[in-house]
Amino acid sequence: MRKANVFFISDHTAITVETLGYSVLTQFSSMEFEFRTIPFMNSPVKAESALEVINGSYHKTGTPPVVFSSITDSKLRSKIKESSGIVLDLFDLFIPALENALHEAPIRALGKSHSMTDGDRYGSRIEALNFALNSDDGVNFKDYERADLILVGVSRTGKTPTCLYLALQYGVFASNYPMTDEDLESIELPKPLRPHRNRIRGLTIDPNKLHLIRQERRPGSTYASLKQCHKETAAVEELFVRENIPFLDVTNFSIEEISTTILYEAGWQRSRI
Repeated sequence: MRKANVFFISDHTAITVETLGYSVLTQFSSMEFEFRTIPFMNSPVKAESALEVINGSYHKTGTPPVVFSSITDSKLRSKIKESSGIVLDLFDLFIPALENALHEAPIRALGKSHSMTDGDRYGSRIEALNFALNSDDGVNFKDYERADLILVGVSRTGKTPTCLYLALQYGVFASNYPMTDEDLESIELPKPLRPHRNRIRGLTIDPNKLHLIRQERRPGSTYASLKQCHKETAAVEELFVRENIPFLDVTNFSIEEISTTILYEAGWQRSRI
């Protein structure tokens, strides 16, 4: 398998350039990549240091590294372009075309994509995060009145991380309820969930995958046994169908994909905060 070094460089957190870079590189499945992120590259000294690292990679491997860059300062961007790497500059790729189309000059402000200057929006994310934590795993049923979304499923189907992701990325007030054996023996939704039926979304998973996940947490336990996993997933899916609860099979989904699919299928307009 061919190998290549990849650098993500930014004068801020590098989150944006990492996200785009990873997405693009998934299209090259026959390659093996070694990643390195260089955030907060916001001075000539740091640019020189990054240049040395990139050129060092080229001299060591003989292959030009791929460099994804989202640097605002034009002088620092030019410095990185002097490297021996294949530099893919996000600002050069998008801003000139947008500037021409919109007839508007960009402000070229540092770190605007993850700015905290809007206090109300930042506060909304923190409030949503606190809500997700305080109502996690079926505690504080009274808080369900404030929930935009309630995720329901058996243990280890990604309910908690999905709620946290929705809170941090979109300010969604998301809670979750884990279905227990007692709940699954019932012929209807657990009592705390019944008043909030319209906000419930179910999560299910292939029992074999669930078995592997639970084995890592509690190896050799009844909880992790394949028989128990088959029993629980069959029961919860039957409950979802009987109660007409929309549900999603998350077997091959990442947390980001789960979140996006739920928002899309619910008809909610995503608004990154």
